[in-house]
Amino acid sequence: MSTADEISAAPARMADGRVLRARGQRTRARLLEAGAVVLARKGFHAARVDDVVEAAHSSHGTFYLYFSSKEDLFDQLVAQVAGDLATLVTEMPVITDTDKGRDALRQWLDRFADLYERSGPVIRSWTESELSGDSIGRHGEDVLGAMTSAMTRNIRPARRARLDPTVTGLALMVMVERLNYYATTRQVVATRDELLDTLVEVISSALFA
Repeated sequence: MSTADEISAAPARMADGRVLRARGQRTRARLLEAGAVVLARKGFHAARVDDVVEAAHSSHGTFYLYFSSKEDLFDQLVAQVAGDLATLVTEMPVITDTDKGRDALRQWLDRFADLYERSGPVIRSWTESELSGDSIGRHGEDVLGAMTSAMTRNIRPARRARLDPTVTGLALMVMVERLNYYATTRQVVATRDELLDTLVEVISSALFA
């Protein structure tokens, strides 16, 4: 079973393990949304349960019905993004040296950029946690592995390039992921078209030039 399947197949639960009913799912979703807002405003380390409760217009008692801690809430936020990334990875097109292939690659990269833009605060905290060794970064290795495997399956480097598909897939996937991360965190200033055109051209040149 893939990472996306594992995440989507698991029912939402309360902190004590009980499966959530519809009303509980709405409350949990509101707290998760508030957690994302707090992440964007304060970052993971400065965020507090008090901040999440205030942003959700909820109470500490309600918070602890659904999450055992701040780390638990952010871990579930990261799991959601990991699931979205894993699903997107399964839909990656085969990369070919044709106009149709380039267009399909560009459309997929556009969806990848949309996801990063939409989930920017969570991804930033996820990355920071991976670097610092915090527990909420644990999904990253699985998702990066799935992304690399998908890229490896879907690339067809020219024989004359003499490129190892696995190493090439990893190199290209890291480039796509990091460039979107830097664009989302405004460490690189570029329009969406500039970002996509650059990635398509660099990937195509690396594989087929």
